[in-house]
Amino acid sequence: MKKLLLGGLVGIGGALSGIPALAQSSTAPSGESTAALPTVVVTAQRREQSAQDVGAALTVLSGEDLTNKGITNINKLQYEVPNVEIDPQYGSGQPLFRIRGVGLKDYATNNTSTVGVYVDEVAYPFPVQTQGLLFDIDRVEVLRGPQGTLYGRNSTGGAINFLSRRPTQVFDAGVTASYGSYNAKTVEGYVSGPFSDALRGRFSFAREQGGAWQYNRVTGQSLGDKDTLALRGQLELDATRDLKLNLTVHHGQDKSESQGPRLYQGLVPNAAGKALGFSTIAAEKDPRVTGWSLTPAFAKVTGLSVGDKPHRDNQSDGAALTANWEFDKVKLTSITSTESFKRREFIDWDGSAIPQSDEYFKSNIGVFSQELRLASKGQNRFNWLAGVYYGRENLDEKFYSDFTGNLGYATLTAYKQKADVLAAFGQGDYKLTENTRVVLGLRQEHETRKLENFTTSYALYPAQPAKVGTSTFPAQDRSLTSDETSGKLGLEYQLRKGTLLYTSVSRGVKSGGFTAYNSSFPQQVDAVKPEVLWAYEVGAKSDVTRSLRLNASAFYYDYRDQQYQSQVFIDPVIKNVGRLVNIPKSEIYGLELELQWEPIAGLTIGQYLGYKEGYYKEYKGLDVAATKANGYTAPVYSDFAGQELTNFPKTSYGGSLSYTWTQGGFRYTAQGDYVFHDTLKSSVPAYNTNSYWLANTRFAVTQPGAKWTAALWVRNLLNTKYDLYHGSFLSNAQIATSGMPRTIGIQGIYNF
Repeated sequence: MKKLLLGGLVGIGGALSGIPALAQSSTAPSGESTAALPTVVVTAQRREQSAQDVGAALTVLSGEDLTNKGITNINKLQYEVPNVEIDPQYGSGQPLFRIRGVGLKDYATNNTSTVGVYVDEVAYPFPVQTQGLLFDIDRVEVLRGPQGTLYGRNSTGGAINFLSRRPTQVFDAGVTASYGSYNAKTVEGYVSGPFSDALRGRFSFAREQGGAWQYNRVTGQSLGDKDTLALRGQLELDATRDLKLNLTVHHGQDKSESQGPRLYQGLVPNAAGKALGFSTIAAEKDPRVTGWSLTPAFAKVTGLSVGDKPHRDNQSDGAALTANWEFDKVKLTSITSTESFKRREFIDWDGSAIPQSDEYFKSNIGVFSQELRLASKGQNRFNWLAGVYYGRENLDEKFYSDFTGNLGYATLTAYKQKADVLAAFGQGDYKLTENTRVVLGLRQEHETRKLENFTTSYALYPAQPAKVGTSTFPAQDRSLTSDETSGKLGLEYQLRKGTLLYTSVSRGVKSGGFTAYNSSFPQQVDAVKPEVLWAYEVGAKSDVTRSLRLNASAFYYDYRDQQYQSQVFIDPVIKNVGRLVNIPKSEIYGLELELQWEPIAGLTIGQYLGYKEGYYKEYKGLDVAATKANGYTAPVYSDFAGQELTNFPKTSYGGSLSYTWTQGGFRYTAQGDYVFHDTLKSSVPAYNTNSYWLANTRFAVTQPGAKWTAALWVRNLLNTKYDLYHGSFLSNAQIATSGMPRTIGIQGIYNF
């Protein structure tokens, strides 16, 4: 299979070499309207370039794309980019990012993601920070593969960069509003312009409300209303002719109701649940049906109210000062930022009124970062960038779990985590010949992580009240210090104008961390080492004609010390417990194809295909079933070498079609898109999520030169029933996070 993938890409490169004649023949006779794809300018390599000149797998979406497709949350990007998945784990605000199968399945707040997320070049190291509204965005750039030689943070999977719109030299303002099914309302707007010749400003906002599409199986109460607010303000100052300053501040609130899980296998109460009078719940086929409750005792401990629905009360605030100082041949950039995030989230992880796994998170995050970069200016024979990065992270978290319906008690887990990151990085590319460039990047990083005063104690213990407040083990401290090197070596060849071939070898690193779950034994919080990814990639980018663009890439990943959620054996009394572990060696390989075509003026067709698969190369893991069969007298380990990796779908496919025409003094745009997501396999086949297709459509009308646009949209056109994620903490309550049913709405846009 690996030879087939690489051979196929070489074949594409060879085929592209014979295209010049075709490109020339696409020119229309003089005077005729011709179709042509626009040049997409990106800053993925920290300088302005055409996306087609970047020798890396890169997908770009404009702010207009996000608006037209109703993408107001980062999670929906998984339907726009090949080999990208963003799972809403257990319906909570803690997402699971994967790019090309590289992702850490971990519901805890404390560990960094394999995918770096940046907003205006400021890193969001904790996945829970990324769930705010997307609004007033200029573009989003999604890079696949290890990053670190050009970025403040290190990552093994890739990077997602959001670039917001900047203040303008002239007055500009606009508002977009949408209303849809389940009384869902969205409005966003901006105002931008100059205060003087040297000072400009921009203010933008977004608001979401309503949309409750689920209901309680017992009471009929609705669930899912959104209540979010996001604000961003910018000031941009030309301090001198060569020095520009940008100050950005933002504020966000999320008081939305959480999504409820679907009991796709039903629920049979265990002995404790039956003793409390609860009965069996049949398997749910309707994704709209869920359940929840809070016991009075648990509500009192957490400060919630008995009648509360699953919800969150989160707040994010931040500020960043960016300075760009231009010299004759170099540019100095400084980015100083501070971010805070407060999480208050109640989630019912058993999807029922039974108090089996009711969770309440109380988290406070603080992140400070300083980045300095010095880079060459323009497009030269030798382009270079060098930088340093310092980041400090603080997390203070408590989370409560109500297990009284199955274990007879509730717990409180509390801890603090601190991390300091110091890195030096750089990358340069040198033009060896007229058509050939070599790329070299290097990063050295020193990181210290500390887990302090980690405890799990009994918050409630009705059967033995004397246990309340006692810890399962004495408070634990852990620390992890790592010095890691990452880098990139690449070769780019301009086959002809508009056609780039590239190949690269990269080494990426993801930070180590700690297992911060409810823990009964101190061994559970032992550190997990950093993971390392050696990535080998070949690719081709070609503007085949002025109206046809084809990009392709194939990759092979040599994965070392992959971080993985598993179980370890302690002793015959304690038995096995859940913990993050390192898998010594595994591999992932796959390919991606992306096509954009405008066969006639006004008609745009897009297609993408992603495929990946992976296997363990060296891993002996605990065989829980076999260990249980021998009465837990000794651990039994199975050799997983050669077995297939799970927890990511093999195939992702998507397409879009848009046609714009003018008739009777109006301009109309009809567009549609569709995606296919493959089966998401679990290590336990019964927990697999099924494959599914989704389709959306939008019809818009305006007048040439007008300031307004009106649109009608339909999402999940075929009313497909599908699940985004399966997972459980309880063998008797397998839960699914389901996708929304069909929704219909209208949208209005007005630019002043």
